[in-house]
Amino acid sequence: MTIVITHVVLVKLKDSSAQNIGSTRTLLESMEGKISGLRHLEVGTNLRSSEWAYDISLIAKFDNLKELEAYDDHPVHVPVSNRLQELASSIVVVDYQSK
Repeated sequence: MTIVITHVVLVKLKDSSAQNIGSTRTLLESMEGKISGLRHLEVGTNLRSSEWAYDISLIAKFDNLKELEAYDDHPVHVPVSNRLQELASSIVVVDYQSK
């Protein structure tokens, strides 16, 4: 049985224009294939508007917690994370383990 660590990030942008959402999505997708240990990266944009909705989701999968922790400090991830924090009015994260 394989254990997977899933890292989910939801982002509400300060500027939720289509252009800003698109460029933020591109920024997040730019990490794909550049970080060892990052087994899967999926970025989605919200389809429905509501006051509860976030603009962008990121789902990343790792084989173990050690790889997720290495991702946090990876030189490709750090500038993306810093830029995302500048663009966002709110970011929520959940990390969980599944089979």
